[in-house]
Amino acid sequence: MRHRPYGPYEKHIKRPLDCVLAACALLILSPLLGVVALLVRVKLGAPVIFRQERPGRNERIFRLYKFRTMTDARDEKGELLSDSKRLTKIGSVLRRTSLDELPELINILKGDMSFIGPRPLLVRYLPYYTEREKRRHEVRPGLSGLAQVSGRNYIGWNKRLELDVQYVDKITFVGDLKIIVQTIKNVLWQKDVAVDTDAVEPALDAERKN
Repeated sequence: MRHRPYGPYEKHIKRPLDCVLAACALLILSPLLGVVALLVRVKLGAPVIFRQERPGRNERIFRLYKFRTMTDARDEKGELLSDSKRLTKIGSVLRRTSLDELPELINILKGDMSFIGPRPLLVRYLPYYTEREKRRHEVRPGLSGLAQVSGRNYIGWNKRLELDVQYVDKITFVGDLKIIVQTIKNVLWQKDVAVDTDAVEPALDAERKN
């Protein structure tokens, strides 16, 4: 995939700024990260960090880091129970406050992600994107993005993916700043937050098969 940066901000400033901000955030938030890690260890056990493969820029697969929010409870057949049954009280709090996503700061430092960009979805969704929707992978995925501040989990897949492409087409400092400010507002007001994503987020693969 060949992506042409929209302007000097995207071409020369966005990535260095991500690195500086992520490093500062990890340093400043290290006490909070330690407290959350301890709570997860006590309430849920090990591992504290949840790792999952996601497609990033140019569909390169990377490991996304989050704080663990669910147990490993399984049914009599040994299969994992639904997310809603494995989600714990502490997990719900972490998701509602978005504290579970703080370890993604490491992904930003590593170059897997950016602060702002299309959210990295599951690998299994890759076969179902249209040619236009595949353009969401022309840039680094983000901790937050245009789709997230436009309704988060409560907007349909088609609209969400279209917003991702619109973002890729025109990445600016002002645009990123607006998304950051709105993200902070959404987190503080706990607006458009889906704790049980199974209840509101249909699987893209199932939707595209129908």
